[in-house]
Amino acid sequence: TVPAGLMDVSTGRLRSAEPAAGNHTRYNWFVSYPINNYNVTLNIADYAHFSDSSFVGASGKLSLDYFVLRENLDKARSQFSADVRPMLKCFEHWFGPYPFYRDGFKLVETPYLGMEHQSAVAYGNQYKKGYLGRDLSGTGLGMDWDYIIVHESGHEWFGNNITSKDLADMWIHEAFTMYSEGLFIECSKGKDAAARYLAGLRNSIQNDAPIIGPYHVNKEGSGDMYNKGANMLQTIRSVIRDDQKWLQILRGLNREFGLKTTTTPEIVAYFNSSTGMDLTTVFDQYLKHAAIPRLELKDGRGGTVAYRWVADVKDFRMPIRVRTGKTGDWKEIQPGTDWKSM
Repeated sequence: TVPAGLMDVSTGRLRSAEPAAGNHTRYNWFVSYPINNYNVTLNIADYAHFSDSSFVGASGKLSLDYFVLRENLDKARSQFSADVRPMLKCFEHWFGPYPFYRDGFKLVETPYLGMEHQSAVAYGNQYKKGYLGRDLSGTGLGMDWDYIIVHESGHEWFGNNITSKDLADMWIHEAFTMYSEGLFIECSKGKDAAARYLAGLRNSIQNDAPIIGPYHVNKEGSGDMYNKGANMLQTIRSVIRDDQKWLQILRGLNREFGLKTTTTPEIVAYFNSSTGMDLTTVFDQYLKHAAIPRLELKDGRGGTVAYRWVADVKDFRMPIRVRTGKTGDWKEIQPGTDWKSM
């Protein structure tokens, strides 16, 4: 209930706006899907509203509604129309249908930078490209799109649809959503450009503490869950070496774990069963230890090279491709933590 002349915009679908005592208006919003408590929101302002009813996605027509301060209406029309529809099309390709069709998709202007409120994504990027006008990757590839629109909307799939049971597993939200930025670039500029963007994010990795935090005490792990988590997923994609399978995994995660809570062991088990590979040690090293694995090489006898992984995880295994010189053929080797030679 808000004073006359103001509007409340919340999660879900607006059912009614009715007069209330004292020259107020009562807004009644209804959320038709399960929702995390931190995804519930209210936004009160003298909003201007515009909409787009022409978007037809994977599950049919999806309503797109935008609520912005009146003085920003023209800027919002331009900024939102440039990125929202391409973002939804791209993410529906990679992740499957937008999870909340009945409740629609909304962007709502806020005085803070942004937040993934379910079906009412908070937007405060000041109508700039990039992250408040800068590229987090340092590659220039992040300056063609509005970071907050893409990142916070990516959370509709990872965070809002798929949710960690424990805050310690927040990487499930943030690693996949940070990785979704690369996929957005891949949709428009190709796989190589996406790889450059994700590699650029490595400059912000601290390797200061494990990505998974302590369980059962409501505590997150390292902020590396964003950039390092995204690059972990990029690494695992390169290990799988099958983009069609990778697509099916990302879609399958949203089918299998959508609208419920999950854990790291469940996600890892899904990757293992979907790929036919045992990726457990890879996830364990990147998520449970601060250091990244290091490939160690040394000259052997008779023109051989010895190699092994140096890692915290016992029996760590991860395939890697190598070649001799600049023109040799690529060959996949299977290093472990014991010395091998080739």
